[in-house]
Amino acid sequence: MTATAIPVTGAAPRRSWAEWLDRQSGRIMVMPAVIVLLCFAIFPLIISAYLSLSRFALAPGGFTLRFIGLANFRKLLTGSQQYHLLGKFGAIGALQWTIMAIVTGGLLFLLARYFLRGRATVVGTFGRLIATLVAFSLALVTVATFAQGGVPGTIVNTLLYVVIGVAVQFGLGLGLALLCGQPIRGRNFFRVLFFIPLMVTPVGIAYTFRMLADMQKGPFAPLLQAFGVSEWSWATEAWSARLMVLVGDTWQWTPFMFIVLLAAIENQPRDQVEAARLDGANGFQIFRDITWPAIAPVAATVVLIRLIEAFKIIDLPNVLTGGGPGLATESMTLHSFIAWRTQDLGGSAAVGYMLLFISTVVCVSFFNFVVRPARRFET
Repeated sequence: MTATAIPVTGAAPRRSWAEWLDRQSGRIMVMPAVIVLLCFAIFPLIISAYLSLSRFALAPGGFTLRFIGLANFRKLLTGSQQYHLLGKFGAIGALQWTIMAIVTGGLLFLLARYFLRGRATVVGTFGRLIATLVAFSLALVTVATFAQGGVPGTIVNTLLYVVIGVAVQFGLGLGLALLCGQPIRGRNFFRVLFFIPLMVTPVGIAYTFRMLADMQKGPFAPLLQAFGVSEWSWATEAWSARLMVLVGDTWQWTPFMFIVLLAAIENQPRDQVEAARLDGANGFQIFRDITWPAIAPVAATVVLIRLIEAFKIIDLPNVLTGGGPGLATESMTLHSFIAWRTQDLGGSAAVGYMLLFISTVVCVSFFNFVVRPARRFET
C-alpha cells in the first residue's frame, strides 16, 4: 500500500518581483515628481524657519548667521517693528468697545454651538480655539488701529485687501457671470472682453493704473482739471491710495471669479430652471432656490482660492505707491520684501511665517465653515 502526497491547498503562491513591480508601478512613476515637489516645498520652509530664528550679517569673505531665538518675532510684536507690523493703537472709545463686544459674542456663540452639538473632538476643539484667538486678535488690532489717533500696520492693510477686495471681486464676478449666462446678443464677445485683464501681468496692471491715475499727464487729467481737481494727488492720502490698489486688484482678479462662476452657472440643471419659469417664478426666486444651491460649492471653492492668492499681494502696492503714503498701502508680503531688500533676512522670514500662520488659519476656517457646508447643497 503506497502513500500518496496530499497537496496543501491553503498555501499562498509566492509573488514574483515582476508582479509586485506591476502592482506598484503607479506609485513608482509618481514618486520622483512627489520627491521633487517636496524638496522644493519643504527645503525653503526649513531654511526660512532657521532664518527667522537667526540674525544675518555680512562678514569678510561671506556672511554669518547667529541664532537669536524668537527675537525677530518679539521685535515685530512688541519691539521696534511693532509700528510697522501692527500699527499704532489709538484711543478705544465706545464705538470700538461695542464692535469688540459684538465680535466676542459672535465668536463665543460659535464655540458654544460647537460644544453643544455633542460631537466635539480634540482636534476640532484645538483648531476652533486657535481660530477664535486669531479672529479676536485680528479684530482687536483692526479696531484699535482705526480708532482716534491710530495708524494701521501691514497686517490690517493685508486684511483690507483680502476681505474687501475678494468680496467686491466675487460680487462683480457673479453679476457678470449671471449677465453673460443670459441669452443676450454679443455675450461671447463680452466673455472674451471680461477675461482679458486676467492675462495681463500684475506689474503691467500696476504701471497701467499708475499712468491712468496720473493727475498731471494721465489720459483722464483733462477731465479732472475740468472739475478743478488737478492739484489733488491720490498718492498722498491713505484711503485714496488704498482705493487705487483695490481698484487695480479688482480689475485684475474679477475675470477669474467671472469665468469660474460662469462655468458653474451654465452647468446648473436647466430643466429645473425651465420648470420654475413655467410655474411663474421670477429671476430672484430662480437664483435663490435653483442657481445659488447649484453653484454654491463652486463659489465657495473659488473664493477660497482667491483668499489664498490675496494674502500674497505685492506687485500693485509696490509699483503704485511703494507702500505709501507711510505704511498705508503696504501689505505683509511687501513688508517681508522690504526687510529682505535691506538684508534683514531674519526679520523678512519672521514676517513671512506670521503671514503663513494667519493665512493658514483664515483659509482653513473658511474651508470648514463655508466650503464644507456649501458642498452639502450638492446632496
